[in-house]
Amino acid sequence: MTWRRPLFCVFAVGCLVTSATAQNRSAQSDQGILIQLEKDWDAAFLRRDAAFVEKILADEFMATYSDGTTGDKAKEVTLTAEFNQKIDSSTLDDFTVRIYGDTAVVWFSRHLEGPSQGRRLKVNYRFIDVFVWRENRWQCVASQSAKMG
Repeated sequence: MTWRRPLFCVFAVGCLVTSATAQNRSAQSDQGILIQLEKDWDAAFLRRDAAFVEKILADEFMATYSDGTTGDKAKEVTLTAEFNQKIDSSTLDDFTVRIYGDTAVVWFSRHLEGPSQGRRLKVNYRFIDVFVWRENRWQCVASQSAKMG
């Protein structure tokens, strides 16, 4: 049974290295980083900063929009670059962040206010974004939004 011991040692060392990496990231408060990343993404979208949005999205990014349509990274970057609606206020709140090793899920609400056809419009959405830790940063791989009543 001595043949199992080296395998166990390799497994134990691997777990320690993984645990140390996770602890280093935790010291930086992944939850706080992800919440700020969501706020920065929202601000980048409103100012049409396609370069920021392109950097935050993984190449395999997929979105499901509130109308049921889907889009990839290229579509999301294009939507950002071509955004032309007047938004007076965009507020993100009600964050829940769960970290699962190198994967994180972020739930939050987005509240938009602005003019539409001569009247004041308020629209609320719920989002769920999935991030993975790659190359020392969080990248979004999936996003889904739903319009709230």
